[in-house]
Amino acid sequence: MEFRLFDRCRAAAILIAVAFGVQAQNLKGKVTRIIDGDTIEVLLNNSPITVRLNGIDAPESDQMFGSRARQVCSELAFGKLVGLILFERERYNRIVADVILPDGRNLSQELVRGGAAWWFRRYAAHDEKLRLLEEEARDDKRGLWADLSPMPPWEFRKLSKR
Repeated sequence: MEFRLFDRCRAAAILIAVAFGVQAQNLKGKVTRIIDGDTIEVLLNNSPITVRLNGIDAPESDQMFGSRARQVCSELAFGKLVGLILFERERYNRIVADVILPDGRNLSQELVRGGAAWWFRRYAAHDEKLRLLEEEARDDKRGLWADLSPMPPWEFRKLSKR
């Protein structure tokens, strides 16, 4: 019982640090759930944390390519011990983070590289790596870029009044 209480306190401390802009790095946790193409659940100190991937926006679950984005995210991260670099807590109470795969690759970058997600310019305007990866995926017509006019998730959400 005391151990669980300590773990919950540790998870709460991480959330508080993020809320106050303290960047927590070198955290490791196991990916226990893929919610959608850009949101995962990570077990951190025996407490599940919902993590929104930094810098990207994947198609919604009920949108074209939404299932594929979730599948690619799952293939890359599910069940793996990942590193987290936390940035902030966003309006839906999720932690925004870079997720580092066991081989050192950045999960957000891999999803954009494979055409499973957009570079989210609104929140990562200065991320040159994501910009270049999206450009390459578009040019090669990878993933969602195989469609003649893929609809960005932010436009889809407006149309479906989410």
